[in-house]
Amino acid sequence: MGRLVHVKAIVEYDGTDFAGFQRQRHARTVQEVLEEAIAKRLGPPQHFACAGRTDAGVHALGQVISFDCETRVPSERMALALNSVLPPDVRVKQAEEVDPSFHARYSASSRVYLYIILNRNTPSALLHRYSAFCSTPLDVEAMRKAGECLLGEHDFASFANALLPDEPTARELMACHIRRRGELLTIRLEANAFLRGMVRTIVGTLIEVGRGKRSWQEMARLLAARDRRLAGPTAPAQGLFLLHVRYGQRKSYGQQKGKDSCEEYGE
Repeated sequence: MGRLVHVKAIVEYDGTDFAGFQRQRHARTVQEVLEEAIAKRLGPPQHFACAGRTDAGVHALGQVISFDCETRVPSERMALALNSVLPPDVRVKQAEEVDPSFHARYSASSRVYLYIILNRNTPSALLHRYSAFCSTPLDVEAMRKAGECLLGEHDFASFANALLPDEPTARELMACHIRRRGELLTIRLEANAFLRGMVRTIVGTLIEVGRGKRSWQEMARLLAARDRRLAGPTAPAQGLFLLHVRYGQRKSYGQQKGKDSCEEYGE
């Protein structure tokens, strides 16, 4: 028998061939392959949690998980042990023992997402798994002005694809950075928490602004309307990456605990 430890791990994955993060019947998920690897190399995991549940096709460079297990493996060898049995599209970048009070979801103070758009005349054979494609030239300055309208604490119901009954829809968007690097346009969003579909709907709406299909001044009206039908389309999954999760004090309206330990949405 090993000793009981509480583990925090940072995970990277290519979401292309997964049906999402959370376990599902008859579908390959990131949670499933992680739990299987943990059971094989460390010991059966308990109280498994993730920082943000990502949907099918969404990637992660800095997903965070936490779990308990009884193991003899020292913390400095946990990542190596797990990677030895994980498939090539999932990797544990770092694993460490942490205080039992740490929870991958409830201890998080903010999440940072990155969205990548290939903005040129033709699609890419190499980037199609990791970026959205837009052939129309995008007005980056107009998109930046639109994004600035969303900064701060607002009701983001207009940007949520699905809501639970009585689910709080107030969130604080802390950053919206939009940059062009040659043919690539990146949108970096940070918030204390995200509603389901919020990141990709914001991006889809910003793309419409960039294409000239709507004015950047409309963003304030969209927030006030609380009507998903008025916002732009949901941007494709393959352009989205969970980049980083920060930990510290978080606002209480993001803490809606339920039976699902991975209820924090990211797209």
